[in-house]
Amino acid sequence: MKYMKLGSKPDVFQTEGNNIRFVTTELATDIVITVGDAKFYLHKITQHHNHDELVIDNMSCFKYTQFPLLSKSSRLQTLVASTSEESNDEVDISDIPGGPAAFEICAKFCYGMIVTLNAYNVLAARCAAEYLEMFETIDKGNLVYKIDVFLSASIFRTWKDSIIVLQSTKPLQQWTENLKVINHCVDSIASKASMDPSEVDWSYTYNRKKLPSESALESHWNGVRKQQTVPRDWWVEDLCDLEVCLYKKVILAIKAKGRTSSDVIGEALRAYACRRLFSSLDNYVNSGLDCTKHCAALETIISLLPAERGSVSCGLLLKLLRASCLLGSSEAYRGDLIKRIGAQLDRAKVPDLLIPAADSGDGAMYNVDMVTAILEEFMVHHRDVTEPTKSQEDEETMGVAENQISSISVSSKLAAVAKLIDGYLSEIARDPSLPLEKFIALAESVPPACRPAHDALYRAIDIYLKEHPDMTKGEKKRLCALMDCKKLTADASAHAVQNERLPLRVVVQVLFFEQVRQSSSSSASAAGPARSSLLLPRDDGTSCGSSRSATTTATEDEQWGGGVVGAPPTSTSTSGADASSLRLANKSGRSGGDKKKAVKGGAVAPAPAPARRVLGKLWSGKASSVENSGSDDTSESPAGSVNLEETNKP
Repeated sequence: MKYMKLGSKPDVFQTEGNNIRFVTTELATDIVITVGDAKFYLHKITQHHNHDELVIDNMSCFKYTQFPLLSKSSRLQTLVASTSEESNDEVDISDIPGGPAAFEICAKFCYGMIVTLNAYNVLAARCAAEYLEMFETIDKGNLVYKIDVFLSASIFRTWKDSIIVLQSTKPLQQWTENLKVINHCVDSIASKASMDPSEVDWSYTYNRKKLPSESALESHWNGVRKQQTVPRDWWVEDLCDLEVCLYKKVILAIKAKGRTSSDVIGEALRAYACRRLFSSLDNYVNSGLDCTKHCAALETIISLLPAERGSVSCGLLLKLLRASCLLGSSEAYRGDLIKRIGAQLDRAKVPDLLIPAADSGDGAMYNVDMVTAILEEFMVHHRDVTEPTKSQEDEETMGVAENQISSISVSSKLAAVAKLIDGYLSEIARDPSLPLEKFIALAESVPPACRPAHDALYRAIDIYLKEHPDMTKGEKKRLCALMDCKKLTADASAHAVQNERLPLRVVVQVLFFEQVRQSSSSSASAAGPARSSLLLPRDDGTSCGSSRSATTTATEDEQWGGGVVGAPPTSTSTSGADASSLRLANKSGRSGGDKKKAVKGGAVAPAPAPARRVLGKLWSGKASSVENSGSDDTSESPAGSVNLEETNKP
């Protein structure tokens, strides 16, 4: 830290109590200067011993001169003159900037006493000197001139001193703006922050990880340790000490210089948000404390976000959105964040999406509507990318190749978002108060083609069924309609056939498509005909490629009530014969008093060994359903606990 010493005489200022200050000298004080609660007992004149001292009647002769403070301060000259006319020896200057401490520096300077100026007190002394009008026109080498030289030659050239001085401007805002000290500090800080990191040779604070582009650099080369380079965001932590209004000025100045990349600006905003917003937000909100500073920090950070996509992580944007919900920020700020998040939703993580619901009418724990709006924004952006315009269709072959690359990138983003939403559904499904409509609406917002497998969606559905045991058959039908049994993997299918919470028809569909998969692998030559004959028929006679998909139609919904679950039997297809047996079994489950007879009388053609074993477990479950009815409702329960009669009741 830079400092400057003024004066050469010893400091003889004394303090009595908390409010009385005086100079120890043989000459009696003749004026009292009041600054707030403090009183300074000083002199209008001061006594100096003459070197050529005259002795008259054994008494020394002294030379009396005017009190130096009056000779260096135009304002005090005016005030003392007015008090002399009123025979008053007290002057009140309680409005002096910097208070008693700043005035004491000015008084010591006038007495010629040693006083030390540094980054912490120089600005207050400068403002007090301005107030007292201690200019060069009054006396050469006056305090205003000396402080200005110190600021220009030392303070503004030092990184941390500039930040300290800028911090000290808050209580002196009116004076510092007139003196343009804030502008000088901001420009000094912004200029240093915009410098090439290789030119940084001063100390700075840095306790964070380097940027991703810097952490990949090797620290050794040919066995010789490289000199540690200064990270591009070396200045970020030091600026976190600034108040919001000052921080905004500095960041805007750094942006204006145009030499700092947007990702570094984004990292600076992330560090500031962690220090000034996230670290204490939850405690303030839960305790009902005043969150005015948090609101100011949030709005400032959002307004400073770089426009470049990817400059700020999706996780930070989601945390800002969560903070805006907790603080009740305006819709404009939320809308801006939703657009930014929607542009890079594929980079988000499930925990960041768990935004608490604020005073929701349905009592839900999480703000599902907000996530749905973000997903819709992502899909709008996706459509803008994937739907070519007329001019794009007329481009050359090179442009077509670039579009293909872009299409691959978009497909990977869509798959990542589908996986993200399925994970989010699994988390919010644990909320007992989550309405079924919101769960279904969010699940259907993901295009079916984006889910190559439905294992994650099945897991979310299973959790919802477990946490909502009082669902009606109709609600279970709507929920399970989201899942395409044909897209379940072998492990998920094995879990589903033993899941007591799933409707029986879903279990049968899982078994059916598992049988198709086994038939296709064992009869590769007949895979084509067998697959075409095993498609589920609709009620109108047309084939249906899956038992249920995310885009369910009204016709498909009607099949839940008691439609045929299988293809017509054929004499030449083993898979078709087994499908016929499934159909007969399903009819027996809903045919009243003849259902046992139908099951026994139906001729079941041989099926592949794995499918036969699973079917055996399912049908044998009827005998043991009463024994297992009192067991815990867990997804790991055996398949034998499925009660066909109860599941198929209308």
